[in-house]
Amino acid sequence: MLIAGLDEVGRGCLAGPLVTAAVILPRGVRLKGLNDSKQISAGRREELSELITKKCDFGIGLVSPKLIDDIGIIRANNLAFLIAINNLKQTPQKLLVDGNDRLILPYPHETIIKGDSKIRCIMAASIVAKVARDRMMAGKYEGMLPEYGFRRHKGYGTLEHRNNIEKHGMSAIHRRRFCRAFAF
Repeated sequence: MLIAGLDEVGRGCLAGPLVTAAVILPRGVRLKGLNDSKQISAGRREELSELITKKCDFGIGLVSPKLIDDIGIIRANNLAFLIAINNLKQTPQKLLVDGNDRLILPYPHETIIKGDSKIRCIMAASIVAKVARDRMMAGKYEGMLPEYGFRRHKGYGTLEHRNNIEKHGMSAIHRRRFCRAFAF
């Protein structure tokens, strides 16, 4: 059975896109050190992401902050998963998804709480999504908007980030719905 693991990164951020990944691990491929992306150093995540994207079928899904504001985070998450699945070269027969959200996906699927620390294909998806989003935030968006410090906090609601929003206001990549919760 062809199984794809899925995970998302950036769901709770104040800025930047929501990024998902779908990964199908081929039989016999060994990727030493797979784990939840949050449990691996940035350098090791980069190394593993490179191996995963060379040796595995993977797809990435991305939903913009504007669309997240328009349709809400749950629907945006579902859409990003669909985009990631559609970017796979192969058609999975089943999906294993990190978390416990009720999803609307056109494939048999199972959600697994803490799946990113239990299931290897979900671990791989966690790593690919995290590296893709971190590169975007630390590269493209840091270059465009250096005053926000995206290289350091990747758009999460750290004290530094909230202070920078207070000082500079919201940028085009800030999620209006999320920032309103902090009364910016």
